[in-house]
Order: sequence, then C-alpha cells, then structure tokens
Amino acid sequence: MFISTQWLEDYVDIKNLDIDTLSNGLVMSGSNIETVEMVGKNIEKVVVGKILEIKLHPDAQKLVVTQVDIGEEVLQIVTGATNVEEGQYIPVVLHGGKLPDGTKIKKGKLRGVVSNGMMCGGEELGISDKVFPTHKTKDGIYILDEEYPLGTNILDILELNDHVIEFEITPNRPDCLSVLGMARETGATFNLPLKYPDIHIKEEVEDIKNYTSVEVKNNDLCKRYVARVIKDVNVTHSPQWLQNRLRKMGMRPINNIVDITNYVMLELGQPLHAFDLDQLNNQKIVVKNAEEKTFTTLDETKRNIDENMLMIYDGEKAVAVAGVMGGLNSEVTKNTKTILLESANFNGDSIRTTSKKLGLRTEASARFEKGVDPNLALIAANRVCQLIEETGAGKIVKGVIDLYPKVEEEKTILVRPNRINQLLGTKLSKSEMIKILEKLEMKVKDEEENLIVTVPTFRFDITQEIDFVEEIARIYGFDRLDMTLPKGSGQGAKTNGQIIEDIIKNTLNAAGLNEIQTYSFMSPKVFDLLCIGKESCMRSVVKVINPLGEENSIMRTTLMGNMLEVLSRNYNRNVEEAKAFELGNIFIPKDIPVTELPIEKKVLTIGMYGTEIDFYSIKGAIESLLKRLRIENIEYIPQKSNTTFHPGRCANIVYENHILGVMGEIHPDVLENYKLGTRVYVVEIDATMLMGITKPDRIYKELPKYPAMTRDIALVVKDEVYVKQIEDIAKANGEDLLESIKLFDVYKGKQIEEGYKSIAYSLTYRAKDRTLTDEEVTKVHEKIVKTLEEELGGSLR
Repeated sequence: MFISTQWLEDYVDIKNLDIDTLSNGLVMSGSNIETVEMVGKNIEKVVVGKILEIKLHPDAQKLVVTQVDIGEEVLQIVTGATNVEEGQYIPVVLHGGKLPDGTKIKKGKLRGVVSNGMMCGGEELGISDKVFPTHKTKDGIYILDEEYPLGTNILDILELNDHVIEFEITPNRPDCLSVLGMARETGATFNLPLKYPDIHIKEEVEDIKNYTSVEVKNNDLCKRYVARVIKDVNVTHSPQWLQNRLRKMGMRPINNIVDITNYVMLELGQPLHAFDLDQLNNQKIVVKNAEEKTFTTLDETKRNIDENMLMIYDGEKAVAVAGVMGGLNSEVTKNTKTILLESANFNGDSIRTTSKKLGLRTEASARFEKGVDPNLALIAANRVCQLIEETGAGKIVKGVIDLYPKVEEEKTILVRPNRINQLLGTKLSKSEMIKILEKLEMKVKDEEENLIVTVPTFRFDITQEIDFVEEIARIYGFDRLDMTLPKGSGQGAKTNGQIIEDIIKNTLNAAGLNEIQTYSFMSPKVFDLLCIGKESCMRSVVKVINPLGEENSIMRTTLMGNMLEVLSRNYNRNVEEAKAFELGNIFIPKDIPVTELPIEKKVLTIGMYGTEIDFYSIKGAIESLLKRLRIENIEYIPQKSNTTFHPGRCANIVYENHILGVMGEIHPDVLENYKLGTRVYVVEIDATMLMGITKPDRIYKELPKYPAMTRDIALVVKDEVYVKQIEDIAKANGEDLLESIKLFDVYKGKQIEEGYKSIAYSLTYRAKDRTLTDEEVTKVHEKIVKTLEEELGGSLR
C-alpha cells in the first residue's frame, strides 16, 4: 500500500514531522514500512513554459525549433517531439537543471541551432509507463492540462515534492488499506487529531426512483448494496491534482469518473464501481449468483464463470463480477451521460474464491478479500458524489438506494487494566489506557476496576480482551517497555539434529561453498529436465490443490532441479565459478492419491562448476564433511544407470551396504535442458541418514608406544582397475600390522604401456605391543604385493 505524505497531511497535521521521524514512529507503533521514496528526487530547475512558436529546423527534418516563454524570458529550444503545438503549457528543464536520473542539462546546439534547455516527457520526470495517464502520449512531451503561472516550479504543479511510503499491510488490518486508515494510525502514534473529510453535496436534482432499482438475491454474499445516480455526466480527463495523487499511489489515471471512484477507494478503503446506466437493460441492478458460463470483463478478456460466483446483472444480462471487475458491456465511456454508482459490501471468502478461479486480482478484490467495513458503503458513495459535483463532472440525482438488512453493530468488550499491566510489565493507570484507546477511536466506559470498550466496526481484528494488549503496547511504545527476565527455569537448547545441521553448514561454508535456499514447490517438468525415467519413484509426488502456477504445483522429491536452476542462473550471468549447497526437505507421499501428510526427509545437495573444478573437487568436499562428522568406512561404487548423471562419471556413496547418496558429473542432455555450457558436478545425500550415522562425540586414542615402518609400492595395472580394489586387497592381507595405506601418485605416460596406469601407495606398518622387525614387515608386504599381482594382474614398477 503506497501512501503519499502530502495526501496524508489532509487528514492529520504532520507538517512538523520530518520523513525520518514519521516513518520511524509508524514502524515503532506496528506499521511495517517497505520503502520510503522521494518522488521528485534530484529534479532541479524544471519550470512551467508555454510554447509560443514552432518552426521547422533548417537542417533536420525530424527536429523543430520552438520559442518557449518561461515568464522571465523566452527560450529557444530544439526538440524532436511530435506532439507539441503552439499554446501548450509544458515542463522545461533550464540550463544547469537536473533530472531524476542525475542527468544535467546544458545549453548546446542541435544540428547547428542553439537550444537553451529541454522539454520534458513523463519518463524524464520519473513518471512510470505503468501510471502514465491514458490520454497522454507516453513517448512525447508531457502536456500540462491547465494554464499555470509561467516559471512555476514543476515540483509544485505535479506535486513531485513529496514522499511516498510503501506499507506492508498485514491481513488482520484491512482498515489500514486506505489513506484515512493510515492517517488514523499516524494520529494515534503522534497524538495528533484526525480530520475527516467534510462530505456534503450542495445540490441534488430529481429522484433516484425514476432512474433505477436494485434487488439483492443473495444476502449472504452481499451484506449491503448502496446505489446512487449521477446525470449529465461529462467524461473527460481528471484535474491535474487528482491525476497526481493516483499516480503516486501506483494507479494510472483513466478518466474523471473512474479516477474519482479509485480516489475514494484509496482514500476511504471502500471499492466502488460506476456503470453506464443507459447500457443497463430496464435500468435495473440484480445481485445474484452467475447463470451464464462466460463473461467479458473490462480488460476485454472472456472469462469462464460458474454458479458459485456472485455477479451483478441488469434486467437481462451480467454486467460485472461482483467485487472483482466490471463488464465491458457497461463500461463508462466518453459517450456516457448517466451513471449508476455502486458501493457495496461483498463476502470476502466468496471474492477470494472467485478471484482465484478467474486468475484475476484487482485493487477492489484485494480489499474485499481482507474485509471491508459495511458501514463505510454510504459514506464512500456520498464522497464520490461530492467530488463529481466539485469537479463539474455531473449532477447528483437525489436519493439513495441502500439495501442493508442486517446492520453491522459495534462490539463491546470487557478489559481489565490490571491484567494488561501484568502481561506488559507496565504500571499504566486506567486514565492512560483510556487515552490510548480513544486515540484509536474506541469508546471507553470506566467501571470500577474494569473498562468497557466499544470497538468500531472497521477493527475486525479486535474480538477479545487479549487483543487490547498489543494495541496498548504499540501505541504506548514497545521501546518504552521495561526489560525483564522470563519467569521459570526452562532454558532452550538446540537439538542434536540442529547441532549436526550447523556442523554441516559450517564445514561446507569453510570449504568455499555458498548456502542457498529454494522453494519446496517445483514444476512437474523438472523430472523431464533431469531425464528421470517415467517409472522412477521420484515421480510419485504430492500435488498442491491451489498452486500459484504450474511451476509451483507439486512438492519436490529431489533438490537437484533447484540446484541446477541456481547454477544455470549464475552461469548465464557470466559467473565463472559457482559452488553451492542446500540443506532442505523433500516430500514423499505415503500413498497415491495422498490421504495423509507426506514423509518429510532432509536432503543435502551440493553443486559446482568452474574451470578448476572436476569430479574430485566435489568428492573432496564430501570427504571433508564426512571426516568432520567422523563417519568412516564410506565406499564410492560406480553407478551407470542413473540417467541424470554421466554414465562413466557417477558413483553411489555407500555406508555399510546402504546407499547414502549419489554424486557425479551431470549428463550432457541435462546440461542442455538447463542451458549450462560447462561441466557441472552435483551430489545429493540423504541428510536424515547422514545425521543418524554421525558420531558427534570425539573418541581419543592413546599415542602409539612403538615406531612404525613405511614401505612404498608402485603398481602397474589396467586402466579399469579401481583404487578401491587395491586398497581392499591390501587391508585384507595386512593382517594386524597394516596401520594405513595412502595413495600418493597416479601416472600414465611414455614409460607405461597404453591402457595401463601406475598407482603408487605408501603403506604404514605398526604393532601395538612391540617393535616390528624388518622380516615381519617384509613377509606381510610381500603377501600384499603377491595378492595384488594375482587378483588384479598388476606388476611392480
């Protein structure tokens, strides 16, 4: 929700508050501020000018030479804009002036003709295309709608000397989705009186009964329906002040009638809609559930509707989706002469369901979804009529149709001041609490030890005594509450699993990997992108009932797709090297279709690419982690059937005959699917199993008493012989004397026959109870060499 401080000042006197004080105060009283922006930031020396004369440029067909009066003098300005005409009032940047992007304007020559400044378009003034008025040319000069004093600062004309605050309004505070709602919060925060708009209509003609009638057939979904009629309507563009305010609130000006309804919605929080009354059959309004199957909305889109959606009908056809968007068949156009103004209150759950089904969310539906005070409907309708009258846009027809069978009443709640003080740790008196509650427009009656508080109907969030604790605390000031120690002896601590998670993250961070976090939802297309087989158990997924889109329609059963998306994004943004990991959950359904909550399993995924990165880089990261977790006896067994990985560069990570995970180089087809033009290495490990086999306690061994003997061996074997085979044979034949075996060299070259490799090891022998003799070591060592030669066909080098 965007709020202009200039507009805010209409209802609460904040001129003595600077923007930092204002925003900080509102944050401390519970309003969440996203951004604060100065609208006209950096704009200097931009004034109002009038085009007196336009002549063709002598040496350029697409340029014209103009004479522009800025009050004190007449400037010659060369421009290529095609929408300029003599007599127009325009923004002019003078010599030495600045634009929002920091551009400085200086005198110069264009194709040999002197130009003493520049005419401004909307873009140069920082006006986004999104909110550019529909009656103006986006790519041309910004033409002012009125004759303003020449030389006047454009910041004053377009109200750019203003701050716009973006608030994140929580779902429980729909009353703050308006300028008046935030003015109420501002007044309560800074103890300033609230000034409501003075709503009155000077002149009304004829009788509304002669123009229209309204019938509501579903009072459960339409609590209140207010209708007013305006005749002799003149549909044109809005006054500059109205356009300025809508634009700063993020809305595009359209025409005076639509703009006024949007203005009042932003001001008071009540959505409104204007129908062209002459386009309504029998000039009648009927509120009922849908009877057609399709309906074309104002955005010229044909939409599928069903009988559960509330619609607005005339005597024969649907003319609007209630609370969401009007229909193209009753749109207010420049030919409209009579309008019917709708100010209604619709059921929030119904509007939310309809909006989701249609895939259509509007400013109106967003407000109805969260809740709108039904007692606001008539006030808003009268406010629209007032503004239409004041701007000369039409004549107000006398009378109101107001169907409100069950009036919303104010709630009365008992509040115990002592209980409030106990919970907050304060010593506030009853009179202080009463003042705070009255600032929030609550009526308070003092009854001995208690307070009887009447809550206004716009505060849906206050339903019981405990709700007043927050209200009093935030207005009193969270920063003023005394710091106290919690009572009781309970102390929080991390679980064993959380401790292991910290170890995993810290170890991988120390190895140079960056932690990422991705969504738990994914697209079903991920399985095809990963080249996962049609029969794979990974394709048994939990489907989301109401997904935000196809790309978030299922719960993930692997993190590899998320990891490759992140790596692809980095690679395609020219990041030369990336190393990342994610520790997150996957969701495995217990049965299909899903009838109960799925199994949540924690998975660790690591991914990396770069010129210096290969298979052993990712294997080294895993081994460092396993060493830190004190997990031993891990085996890496070649895996050639996993279609996500390169068939010759993939291995299962095995612990005691259980597959802990898989690692390797990603298959070229998968790389192509993810638009990755480099080798990528990924590992995915069952983190739940990993935590189960972690040995958090360090077991110390006494230092050996007797010396070790070391023997080196270089063995020539075929290329297809794995290192693990050599190590397993050595350990099996080392009896109790082989303490360790370490690989220190792998060589292939001129001295080695084609198809063979030389593998060198250092073998360490030691006995726990004696000093070994050379004969003992030689015997065991020769046994190992002999077995290697016999079983692997190797030979000593």
